[in-house]
Amino acid sequence: MNNYILSILAVFIGALIVFIFKPSNQKNLKLLLAFSGAFLLAITIFNLLPEVFEDSHSTKNIGVWIMIGILLQKVLEYFSKGAEHGHIHLGEDTTSVPKLLFISLGVHAVLEGFPIHHNEGILTGIIIHKIPIAMILTTFLLNTKIKKAVIVITLLVFALMTPLGTFISEYFDGVQKYYKEITALVIGIFLHVSTTILFESNAGHKFNITKLVVILVATITAYII
Repeated sequence: MNNYILSILAVFIGALIVFIFKPSNQKNLKLLLAFSGAFLLAITIFNLLPEVFEDSHSTKNIGVWIMIGILLQKVLEYFSKGAEHGHIHLGEDTTSVPKLLFISLGVHAVLEGFPIHHNEGILTGIIIHKIPIAMILTTFLLNTKIKKAVIVITLLVFALMTPLGTFISEYFDGVQKYYKEITALVIGIFLHVSTTILFESNAGHKFNITKLVVILVATITAYII
């Protein structure tokens, strides 16, 4: 039950931070996003990758599913415009939530919920990843002409997507049968999202020591956990 509650709370914590404090420092938000990306990447490498390759009869097959996940995330980003790693572009005159954006984020969120009940470490990574994403999503929604009630409902539905994926993975036998393949696909998604966050160029391609320190701290923290 904690898996469901914590993944929902991550979205609401991010949304509440924006609603209450209205943060405007984009630099700090980008550093938080970098921390979340590094943590998610490290957890994926330290926890999920060994799990899917352990006792696997076909390591190449697992590799194929990881590549499918990477390509699937690329397709999802075509519709979401990169919202999964902090790039959301909504015009101030927008009056309704873009359907393709929301569907893409929903598919991503459902899939990332699949490995949670098998691997506690990945839950921490998803929580840390969701908070800055929820902050960015809330900030952009509030800067549009979308009604506040619609924004709240949108965030509520988004918060429920990851627990939905966890529920399906836990209670549907057909999904459990292909757990390793689905997890490999999710690994591909995580690898794409986290590396995109980490390796996007800084302004003017300048070396950013602060970002490097944040990435190192996130990686060490993920290893310890």
